[in-house]
Amino acid sequence: MRNGLFESEIKNKGVHVIRSMFYHAYNSYLDHAFPYDELRPLTCDGQDTWGRHLLTEILGISIVDVLVQVLGNRTEFQRVASLLQDTVDFDIDVNASVFETNIRVVGGLLSAHLLSGRAGMELEPGWPCSGPLLRMAEDAAKKLLPAFETPSGMPYGTVNLLRGVNPSETPVTCTAGVGTFILEFASLSRLTGNQTYEDLARKALLALWETRSNIGLVGNHIDVVTQKWVAQDAGIGAGVDSYFEYLVKGSILLQDPSLLHMFHEYDRVIQNYTRFDDWYLWVQMHKGTVSMPVFQSLEAFWPGLQSLIGDLESAVRTFQNYYSVWRQFGGLPEFYSIPQGFTVDKREGYPLRPELIESAMYLYRATGDHLYLQLGLDALESIEKISRTPCGYASVKDLRDHQLDNRMESFFLAETIKYLYLLFDPTHFLHGGGAWEEGGGTTGRCVLGTGGYIFNTEAHPIDAAALYCCHRHDADQSEIRNILLASPSASSTGQSQSGSSSQSQSSMLRCPVQPFSSKLSVKGQVFTENN
Repeated sequence: MRNGLFESEIKNKGVHVIRSMFYHAYNSYLDHAFPYDELRPLTCDGQDTWGRHLLTEILGISIVDVLVQVLGNRTEFQRVASLLQDTVDFDIDVNASVFETNIRVVGGLLSAHLLSGRAGMELEPGWPCSGPLLRMAEDAAKKLLPAFETPSGMPYGTVNLLRGVNPSETPVTCTAGVGTFILEFASLSRLTGNQTYEDLARKALLALWETRSNIGLVGNHIDVVTQKWVAQDAGIGAGVDSYFEYLVKGSILLQDPSLLHMFHEYDRVIQNYTRFDDWYLWVQMHKGTVSMPVFQSLEAFWPGLQSLIGDLESAVRTFQNYYSVWRQFGGLPEFYSIPQGFTVDKREGYPLRPELIESAMYLYRATGDHLYLQLGLDALESIEKISRTPCGYASVKDLRDHQLDNRMESFFLAETIKYLYLLFDPTHFLHGGGAWEEGGGTTGRCVLGTGGYIFNTEAHPIDAAALYCCHRHDADQSEIRNILLASPSASSTGQSQSGSSSQSQSSMLRCPVQPFSSKLSVKGQVFTENN
């Protein structure tokens, strides 16, 4: 009883602090920096980092789903969503990262579109297969399509939103910049009925898969024209990370075992060549020899990803290593030398990244171990004591002496705060197990909110069930509805008990109706015939 009461107090305290943290950062940006791209929290002003206030629009897109997910603030969600519809124009002469535009803009708009009903916005007939935010997401995605016009199908790294790919654009891009599209592009295809986006994302994935070395590894940067590797360091961190993430999450979202097979093949050689005492080193992709014995803060997503495939023992041990670095410095330095046990020169900063907190959220859901709540409390205490300023939260320039940098990155609002909140709120609808909704879609009988939310790499959740509402998945939606009506959870949430009680053996439908927590527990569960 005492333990339960203590845990409840921790969670309540965490939720209260996080709400206060979000509003302090959000209001500081509006009061001191808008309409500039970024807040400078030490000087209480703003600066443009993308030019022409482009990031202002991206910031709005990136955080609009936080307003309803974390805060339940429907009024502000509706205001920001309406403002985006009235002001965002992608026909601008700006060079934009194809990768960043996809995960932030396309992903953010898709997520906000799918949350519009929960946010109380007026919905078009046929939603979620139509809607202004969905059309904006498709408009943004169309601007990226010229980047995919390469001999290999792998995209260029940069595209001009008005003119397409510059003739002098470098063909060299990072691995993640090739393999981080399947979640957003497949979702867009299945909601709109335009298969082009998913086809392009799959073609890029397949092209990347075919460039593996003889020992099965991929490098860090590749020439998308010649398909030759330019940077041959293999690891799980910067430049590669979200490629592996999207193979796992894409397999769950789309119920595609071929993507999971790709990941398992990579994971096998990663464990063989790069893992050392539950750390993951960088190695030469052709020889497997160690090239960089460092831990990068971006690698801290890995234990959470391992939990998604049920590899909990490895996930827990690796998380403990990463958490020990946090306790040493009060945050994760960008680079940490594993042999020396200290930061790497000129990489001592901590820009309030979310990855370790993200892993803590997944592992707490999978294990219930209070250790992960403790990490959440440590993170809150560190950020409040080290980074809080009168005008927001500042990145840490140097974790050795906690010197601050005059920047507040947009992912602090869009990701770090979101994952902290979800860590402390296990009953949140994004974790599943709540009431489901019916209505809309192309037949008017769309089932939503069944718990199968998949986060993109910018922490924008996509409702997996929504992908079965439109066009070619009408029959699947009827099956989902019948399964839900026949399940015990339907009666506990007050749903009607009418409808068929038989369940199909089709593995295609397991992810959307499976409780979120169970996906984190048993390896391969979402693909098991006797699930």
